[in-house]
Amino acid sequence: MDILALNCGSSSVKYQLYNWDKKEVIAKGVVERVGIGNSFIGHEVPGRDDYKKEQDCSDHTVAIELIINTLLDKEVGVVDNMDQISAVGHRVVHAGEKFASSVLIDDAVLEAVKECSHLAPLHNPPNIMGIEAAQKVLPNVPHVGIFDTAFHQTMPEEAYMYPLPYEWYEKHGVRRYGFHGTSHLYVSKRAAVLLGKDSKDCNIITLHIGNGASHAAIRGGVCVDTSMGMTPLEGAVMGTRCGDIDPAIPTFMMEAEGYTAKEMDSILNKKSGLLGITGQYTDRRDIGNGIEAGDKRCKLANDIECYRIKKYIGAYMAVLGKVDAIVFTAGVGEMGSEIRQQALEGLEPLGVKVNKELNLKTRTKKAEVEISTPDSPVKVFVIPTDEELVFTEDVVGILEKTYCDHMDFDYTFKSKDYER
Repeated sequence: MDILALNCGSSSVKYQLYNWDKKEVIAKGVVERVGIGNSFIGHEVPGRDDYKKEQDCSDHTVAIELIINTLLDKEVGVVDNMDQISAVGHRVVHAGEKFASSVLIDDAVLEAVKECSHLAPLHNPPNIMGIEAAQKVLPNVPHVGIFDTAFHQTMPEEAYMYPLPYEWYEKHGVRRYGFHGTSHLYVSKRAAVLLGKDSKDCNIITLHIGNGASHAAIRGGVCVDTSMGMTPLEGAVMGTRCGDIDPAIPTFMMEAEGYTAKEMDSILNKKSGLLGITGQYTDRRDIGNGIEAGDKRCKLANDIECYRIKKYIGAYMAVLGKVDAIVFTAGVGEMGSEIRQQALEGLEPLGVKVNKELNLKTRTKKAEVEISTPDSPVKVFVIPTDEELVFTEDVVGILEKTYCDHMDFDYTFKSKDYER
């Protein structure tokens, strides 16, 4: 049974084709810089040289077509025809309170996801494009939606409720939902293994940092707080999203500049964050190059991001009390060694001791690395996320009717014998 996992982010599409019977990845890769120019596909097949092809992808539909064509390619592909694929798992960012677990996608589910697009304007539309594009190519196989919000449904009421009129929650579902759930789930389970403990005995802070960024406080294996809110706009500084700001600023600027509500929403989601500060960059690699060239706004953007990460670490240490580990993951968390270093500086009194030399040379998409010193009371790990594997195992669980709560579900990566 071959399972295709699709993860459509705001500017990328990750994919993984997994043979469940052999428990091995057949192929995986990512289309990067979707919609922002200079896009390309990086395609990996075990035992072969990595393949890269530059091709402009104006949107996620074009990116999905590029992935399918690559999988079918006679020279670099891995399947003769798409009939070899048994099911497809799709990352879906937001469905309000409609779904608290992974589900088979039918017309009603797809419509529910569309109804929530205004809550995740950068992600639900590409998620939907990915689903519809894959359904056209594979109309006769099950498609499963795996929701970012599911892992965070264990938050207590005091963490997910906002101090706003309560009827807003009753009528409109205004509350904190949280996102990147599959990533936080995966790396927290892996951190527990690296700690040599059961996840129910671990308190962990997970830092998912990419173009989108979210942090989570995990007590006893379950999420008790997370940085993103009703939408992915709240929380950390991101590529184009502002994260936490004074809520009076939007109305102030709407009166000052005459912005409509739609225009303000677009500015906060698509023209703020690192792009808003630098005026031109969302990619941390571009910002790093700008810093080296003496660009003060690039340095400011970097400093703000690192400062905010540090604040969240401190806040979640207060929430959790005892912390066993801090985990960095996702593109920037895995590759951004300078950002990690700056964010962790000065936390020694809180029990966080980092091996600076090891951290700065750690840039990994595969290996799990402990970057704290041996005597650090709080361990610090860089753990490459594998959301696609979570998708795959959820899909198989649903197809085999074994799927259940993540604390009881027998994910392969919860085992000490698991090897990536």
